[in-house]
Amino acid sequence: MPRIQPIDTYLDEVSRIRSLPGTRETSYYPAVANLLNQIGGALKPKVYCLHHPSGGDGIPDFGLFEQTLFRRGESPEWRAGIAPDRGVVEVKGADHRIQTLLDSDQVRERYLPAYGLVLATNLWQYRLVDEAGCERERFDLANEEAGFWRLVRGPRSATLESRFTDFLQRCLLARAPLARPADVAFFLASYAREALTRLEERASLPALAALRCGMEQALGIGFGTRNGEHLFRSTFVQTLFYGIFSAWVAHARSGGTQFDWRGAQWSMTVPVARFLFQQAATPEALEPLELVPLLDAAAETLGRVDRAAFFTAFDDTQAVQYFYEPFLEYFDPELRRALGVWYTPREIVTYMVERIDRVLRTELGRDQGLADTNVWVLDPCCGTGSYVVEVLRRIRRTLEEQGLGDLVGERLKRAAMTRVAGFEIMTAPFTIAHWQVGEELRRAGAPLAQGERAAVYLTNALTGWNPAEETGSLEAAFEALSRERAAATDVKQNQPILVVLGNPPYNAFAGISPASEGGLVEPYKQGLRDRWGVRKFNLDDLYIRFFRVAERRVAERTGQGIVCFISNYSWLSYGSFVVMRERLLSEFDGIWIDNLNGDSRETGKLTPAGDPDPSVFSTPMNREGIRVGTCITTLVRRAR
Repeated sequence: MPRIQPIDTYLDEVSRIRSLPGTRETSYYPAVANLLNQIGGALKPKVYCLHHPSGGDGIPDFGLFEQTLFRRGESPEWRAGIAPDRGVVEVKGADHRIQTLLDSDQVRERYLPAYGLVLATNLWQYRLVDEAGCERERFDLANEEAGFWRLVRGPRSATLESRFTDFLQRCLLARAPLARPADVAFFLASYAREALTRLEERASLPALAALRCGMEQALGIGFGTRNGEHLFRSTFVQTLFYGIFSAWVAHARSGGTQFDWRGAQWSMTVPVARFLFQQAATPEALEPLELVPLLDAAAETLGRVDRAAFFTAFDDTQAVQYFYEPFLEYFDPELRRALGVWYTPREIVTYMVERIDRVLRTELGRDQGLADTNVWVLDPCCGTGSYVVEVLRRIRRTLEEQGLGDLVGERLKRAAMTRVAGFEIMTAPFTIAHWQVGEELRRAGAPLAQGERAAVYLTNALTGWNPAEETGSLEAAFEALSRERAAATDVKQNQPILVVLGNPPYNAFAGISPASEGGLVEPYKQGLRDRWGVRKFNLDDLYIRFFRVAERRVAERTGQGIVCFISNYSWLSYGSFVVMRERLLSEFDGIWIDNLNGDSRETGKLTPAGDPDPSVFSTPMNREGIRVGTCITTLVRRAR
């Protein structure tokens, strides 16, 4: 759904009407109708806000109609035989108490029994009430009427605009069938964004201080900067809403009926995810932040999903693209841009995994490729687990070609639990990665049993590789975080990682302090000034740090192996990276570069023929794709 900001049009119209002499309550009706039509016009299918032609007593001011109720080419009108399927709207003046309107016989005794859903407003307070008399949604444009009139005359924040738009979209969709993963993602992200806004409005969060400290120690991250603070709060909200979603998936698949988010932890199989949800979903944390109504609303939304249709789409191999990507874009586009997070199309993932499998056989003498039980694989920035899952699929095909029959599932599960590992720092993609691996094993006939988990860990992939980087022990209350950190550290420091692959974050991000990384990229700076005469340089982009992690782990520790990343291609030619290029040439025996172009600064996002050239990251949800040039880099080091 496109992001639209109609609040300015609405408030400007209200201001104009108020300036007219003899203004009556009904004079403001067109402003409300235009507002809702602007919102509804951006939905698919469109929703119309229509006035009843009779305008008599006992008739709501407006009805909300889905476009499908009208024939093509037919002018949308509220007429006999067509009922407002999305509810009705009742409008009063700004001086009217909203609770008086909600308690009126007009709303309680007439409209709710007849239409089932009423959106009531006094221009600045909005309430959505259902047939049971329960308040489903609420939004106040100001704390008082006088504050509303100041808002009408004065500036409006972008945050208020986006929140108000989200609220009205939810109201117009409150009776829409929910079947598509992208629509469910919109609702969850909309509530999550409202939750994040409420957190951002609080100067301090004392109830979360212990959890914040524990996560800083476990992840090796300082949340003290502005971006770091935002990362922590975003992580907190992701934990809540993706925890609820993952619990609902388990609940729905088991045939459960009434879903209660307060018991979500019982459906979580990954200990650290269950622990974080337990810490986040406490009354002490939620009630002061006023988050309980939002979680109730999210659970209610999940309760009206058409499960059969939803899971038919969600079980498709492209499900994550149509769920997580819309969620992150709706929920926290600022964090997505700051971290340079991009969903990797499956075609790219498959190409890279197949290349690695072939290079293992042809360059490193591993005849079974990724299926070799001694090949340890790591995606240090696994996101939703696309590369981990594709590696497992490649292993499964190899094992099936060998005719192993019933042993395939158990061999695949052993690989997923031990030697095909992933690291992720954000809880939402971490949750989905576990879900994806679990589904892949279920399809292979070897589902994870109680107490079993995939080797996907919540950790900062840029720290903890050397014993000297340890950040101290965690309190006993954070045992789950301690175990998660210990398991991730074991992979970093002890396992013979032979393959490092993935799509590392592209941008520099100030929320993750380079100081905790032990001078990770310092080797790429040595000699830049003295030998190469490079006076100004920038090696702060996250993908450069991931290259250094991979180089150090494969070339300096394991002594042989493969690195395969898709990344920003700036390192191929910019002067800042000359030492990095020099090191990679000396440390690896084979280098293959697939230059995918696409840099808007060099090509204008056009092909040589002048046609649009979005990028390999273009998807139906994001047709423009990434704006920087990209390349796939494959590095091979043979045993020396």
